[in-house]
Amino acid sequence: MADPNEIEALRASVRGVLSTAASVGALKDKVEALDARAGITLEDLEELGRVSLAHAVAAQALRGLIETMRARQADV
Repeated sequence: MADPNEIEALRASVRGVLSTAASVGALKDKVEALDARAGITLEDLEELGRVSLAHAVAAQALRGLIETMRARQADV
């Protein structure tokens, strides 16, 4: 039998990954518009670092939850 709390956690994790992916996507135009000869500002690097870290953490949390669910189902 499925655990309703686990399913809600899965939904929340997927929403978190999608939200952070949207934040990365929102920076696409800024990155595409960079002049390769001029480089990138420290502020832009900090923003990209913050957003990419948030996405990485959200994705890893989802991955961890999936692995926990798979292990639980294998034990059943």
